[in-house]
Amino acid sequence: MLKILIADDHPLIRRGLIQILKDSLPVHYIHEVEDGALVLNVLNNDTYNVLILDISLPNRDGMDILHDVKMHFPDLPVLMLSIQPEEQYALRALKLGASGCLNKAVAPENLVKAVKTVVSGKKYISDKISDLMLENLNRDIGENPHEGLSEREYQVLLSIGSGQTVTQISDKLNLSVKTVSTYRTRLLRKMGLSNSSELTSYVYKKGLII
Repeated sequence: MLKILIADDHPLIRRGLIQILKDSLPVHYIHEVEDGALVLNVLNNDTYNVLILDISLPNRDGMDILHDVKMHFPDLPVLMLSIQPEEQYALRALKLGASGCLNKAVAPENLVKAVKTVVSGKKYISDKISDLMLENLNRDIGENPHEGLSEREYQVLLSIGSGQTVTQISDKLNLSVKTVSTYRTRLLRKMGLSNSSELTSYVYKKGLII
């Protein structure tokens, strides 16, 4: 019997996921949270067979949560869920330790298959993600320097690209202003760009922000 944790801020999505899982799998218990900051607290108080984690959550970014979950609970399978196209997040999620990625538009049977797969200890790799992985292997990283960034550098890049100031990024990521400025300088050097305007242009050109 499975114990499942679902982290998603949309009640209708949670209700739908729960119904699908209960109808198709031997579920013992499903716990649901709508705030990303609660995920680690719940995991510290009980054991689960799988975490279904929305990539966009209030208070904490799903990728940030994934990083911490894999640090403290390395054996827990994490299935990332998003409305975003897989090419915008799947490779980064898998590198951070996710067991699989799903778009919210997939058919119910795909969700069931994904949960069965990751609970068994395997990775759930859709055909689309498999193609992306092959493309990534064959592509010169010079064409996409953001793929060589650390997760924190990537977060700062997206924040700059969305027009946030250094102070706003500092508050959002709980970093000092000096540290954010250091990350910005490092980004410019790694990506061969000259200023924040070029970083913003790059983010939109590559479709990193919808």
